[in-house]
Amino acid sequence: MITRADIDQAAQRTAGLVRRTPVLQADAGTAAGPVWFKCEFMQHTGTFKARGALNRILASKERGELQADVGVVVASGGNAGLANAYAAAQLGVPATVFVPEAAPAVKVGKLRAIGATVVQGGSEYAAAYQAAIAHAEKTGAIYCHAYDQPEIAAGAGTVGSELLEQVPDVDTVLVAVGGGGLMAGVAAAVEGFAKVVAVEPETAPTLHAALAAGEPVDVPVSGIAADSLGARRIGDIGFSVAVRCGVGSVLVSDEQIIAARSALWNDYRILVEHGAAAAYAALASGAYVPGKDERVAVILCGANTDPATL
Repeated sequence: MITRADIDQAAQRTAGLVRRTPVLQADAGTAAGPVWFKCEFMQHTGTFKARGALNRILASKERGELQADVGVVVASGGNAGLANAYAAAQLGVPATVFVPEAAPAVKVGKLRAIGATVVQGGSEYAAAYQAAIAHAEKTGAIYCHAYDQPEIAAGAGTVGSELLEQVPDVDTVLVAVGGGGLMAGVAAAVEGFAKVVAVEPETAPTLHAALAAGEPVDVPVSGIAADSLGARRIGDIGFSVAVRCGVGSVLVSDEQIIAARSALWNDYRILVEHGAAAAYAALASGAYVPGKDERVAVILCGANTDPATL
């Protein structure tokens, strides 16, 4: 469980190390009321995840847990891996990243370019995760989860507290959900000020299924946004904060995500990955319909994508 106090502490801890990303007001006619895009795709390494990674590693250092010669370990060939490798490099400690054998060569190359040690093994993420946990237990490296750790989620939540400073009278925040770390952080940050609506692909409805079941459950995962929203189960932190804050979930199709991503490029020259476009897809498709004069912010959370796929 995380609160606004955790978000504020994360903001103080990471000040000067993360970018204060801008907000852009959408053109009139996008919805019944004003709409803003929180341009978090401009963050270091191209996603919000650098915030949580820096907060996690710095907090571990403050507690005396971080060993300078061992550093951190993460299981992810995607955005979390890049963010933690970047954060470790900025703080001068090594990072070991475990990825499946099938991890794209371009992502492995990026990880190595940042300075991470990359270990490939197993056919799925689960194997990389188990290997990373074993490495942490053996070496004393700090394990950085992709989304389900309090410091990771609190760091991500600084997106929300920053947004409140930029658009203080926002009513609703639309956030894409995979494992739920960003949603949990943002919901905790804006609790008492604005509501949060979770947006999920129909093909990866982790929070939607959990809310229906009353607890986190495994879901089958596929679809266009699975590379970034492909968690098989909502994190415990994400679920608990969603229940506490009354976060609802809406679902969007792959076709709606693709259309929203194209619209962001065509109308604003904003290039984001499909997972980030999911949040806007809820608004563009009508899956979420704001009330009259409702002030809506859409978090565009990442841009690690191939422009050729537009």
